[in-house]
Amino acid sequence: MGVRTWIEGWPAYRQLAGPDPLGRGVAAESSGSRDLVARTEQADRVVRSICPYCAVGCGQRVYVKDEQVTQIEGDPDSPISRGRLCPKGSASKSLVTSPARVTKVRYRRPHGSEWEDLELDTAVDMIADRVVRTRRETWQDTDDEGRVLRRTMGIASLGGATLDNEENYLMKKLYTALGAIQVENQARI
Repeated sequence: MGVRTWIEGWPAYRQLAGPDPLGRGVAAESSGSRDLVARTEQADRVVRSICPYCAVGCGQRVYVKDEQVTQIEGDPDSPISRGRLCPKGSASKSLVTSPARVTKVRYRRPHGSEWEDLELDTAVDMIADRVVRTRRETWQDTDDEGRVLRRTMGIASLGGATLDNEENYLMKKLYTALGAIQVENQARI
């Protein structure tokens, strides 16, 4: 490789001598970067979604290739976020692609030391049985003075910041129907 060839391959030379004086195009390319392709260009399809982290509802574009999420970016067409995402929203791809993501129902029996996997139907049945039993055991129709209460103090809910407004609304309806009056959300704490 001669000196002239080496100098012509130098990015500063390409920038000064070529058609890219600002160094934002060909002058900035290297043999390694020339072959790079954006993850968004490789996607089979783009799905619009809403960021799950808070109740703001920022728009997201989810890029999918071979039914796998390859990239998540802000949706510029969203009137709420106009293509911007906070750091949590920008990192939301890891919600579905992280190798540490728990994808099974994990259960540790009382006084147990090991976790075990449960079938989803089994776990849902266990939860339903406990809710019904707790409601039955802690139900209060009236207080000591005969005033109507129709409530339970044995069930409470603390919602998380990843729930959107619709999910919080449905949770409030569910717990109110069960007679729970201690319904709160992390966003207010």
